[in-house]
Amino acid sequence: MPADVFARLLTVVECVFRPDLTRPSFANILVLIVGWVQVMGPAHTITATLIATGVAGKRHHEAFHRFFSRGTWSPDSVGFCLFRYLEKRMGASPLRIVIDDTVAPKKGPHVFGSGTHVDAVRSTRRHRVFVFGHCWVVLAVLVHVPFSRRVWALPILFRLYCNQEKCIRLNLPYHKKTELARELLDKLCAWTGERRIEVVTDAAYCNATLTRGLPARVVLFGVMRPDAALTELPVSGGPRPARGRPSKRGPSLPKPAEVAKDALRPWQTCRADLYGRITTVHSKTFCAQWYRACGTGLLRVVIVATTSGTVPFRVFFCTDAALDVRTVVETYSERWGIEVFFRDAKQLLGFADSPARTASAVLRVAPFVGLLYSILVLWFAESASTSPLATPPLRPWYRHKRGLCFADILRAAQRATHDVDILVVSQDFNNLPKRNVRPGSREDPTIHRAA
Repeated sequence: MPADVFARLLTVVECVFRPDLTRPSFANILVLIVGWVQVMGPAHTITATLIATGVAGKRHHEAFHRFFSRGTWSPDSVGFCLFRYLEKRMGASPLRIVIDDTVAPKKGPHVFGSGTHVDAVRSTRRHRVFVFGHCWVVLAVLVHVPFSRRVWALPILFRLYCNQEKCIRLNLPYHKKTELARELLDKLCAWTGERRIEVVTDAAYCNATLTRGLPARVVLFGVMRPDAALTELPVSGGPRPARGRPSKRGPSLPKPAEVAKDALRPWQTCRADLYGRITTVHSKTFCAQWYRACGTGLLRVVIVATTSGTVPFRVFFCTDAALDVRTVVETYSERWGIEVFFRDAKQLLGFADSPARTASAVLRVAPFVGLLYSILVLWFAESASTSPLATPPLRPWYRHKRGLCFADILRAAQRATHDVDILVVSQDFNNLPKRNVRPGSREDPTIHRAA
C-alpha cells in the first residue's frame, strides 16, 4: 500500500511539473519535493532537502540551486498544468477562487523585491505593525475535499508585490496589489473559456481596478464600506439630456449604515453554514448600484448583524443580484481557506524560509512551495486519505478530532517518502520522451517583467 501511494504522488508531480521541465530538471524537482516534505521545522532550504534525502555528497548542490536561479521553467506554466489537472476533477460546477496577499518576513539588504509592508495579522485599527520582507499576491482555487468539512484553498498563481520606493530603486514598473490581482484574474479567465468564475475577496480588493471590465461570467463576492454611495439603476427610455452623456446612475439610495439603523426595515433570519457551523444569520438585503467600485451593474447588498466584537454589522455584496442572502454569506465565508493556507504554508512548509536573493530564485521558490502545497492536498484527497498512512497519532487529550488538517497530510507524505532512494526513483524517469518546446515558450513573463 505505501508503495502504491508513493507512486500516485509521483504521478501527480509528473502531471503538474513534467510539461514545463527538461528531463534533468524533472529529476532535480523530484529530489527537491521529497526533501521539502521530509524537512522538519523552519529550516526549509535546498541544502536541508539534500541532507534529508541523502543526496548530499552524491550530487553537487549547485545543480539544485540553479534549478531556481537559472532554470527556464515558469511558475505560471506549472500553475496552468496544475489548474488543468484540478479542473478535470471539479466537473462542470462554477469555478470558485479567492485572491489575497500575505507577507513573508525576510532579512538582508540584497534580497530581491524585499521591502517594508504592513503585517495585517499583528496590526490593529489603531496600531500598525510593519515587517521587512516579501509580499505575495496569491490566487487560489476553492475546493471541497472528502476528509475535511471546511473548504480548502489550493494556490495556483502568484505575483510578488514591490512597493513604489523599491521599484524606483530597481528601475521597475510599479504595480499595485490590486493591479497584480487583476493580472492573475485575467490570466485565469483566459484559461477557463466560458466557465462561470466566482471570485471571493476582502475589502482591500473590492475596487474598480479588479471589478471594472470583467466578463459577465465573472461574479464577485466582497465587502462593502458602510458609507458606500449607492444608487438605483438609471431610468431607461427617459429624455436624453441636452448636454453631456446620459446618466449612468439613478436616484440615490440610503447608505448601508443608514439601512442597518432603520427600524422600519426589520432584520430577517436564515440558517447558513459559516466556518463549519450552522449559524443563524440576521440580515437586511436590497439591490443597488455601487458605481464607484463596481460600475453600472446591479448588486445584491447584504447587511449582517454581528454578535461579538465592536463592529455592530458588516456589509457584503455580490455582483449577481439574483443570489439570496444565504448563498452570499456562505460563499464569502469560504475565503477563510486562503488564510489557513498562509498559516500552514509558513509554519509547516517553509513558504517564507528560503534565503534566495536573486530575482529568478525569489520569483520561483515561494510559488514552488505554494504549488507543492496544492499537489500534496490533491494527492491526499485522491489516494492517501483512505490509506493507513493517513492515520493521525493518538492523543488522549484530543479525542474530538473529526477531520484531517494539512499537518496530517504532511505526516502522510513523510511516511510515504520515508526510506525512499529518490536518486534511484529519478532514474526511472530518464526514459520519458523529451518535452516538445515551442520557440519562446521557455520565457517566463513574471521574470521578464521584473528583470
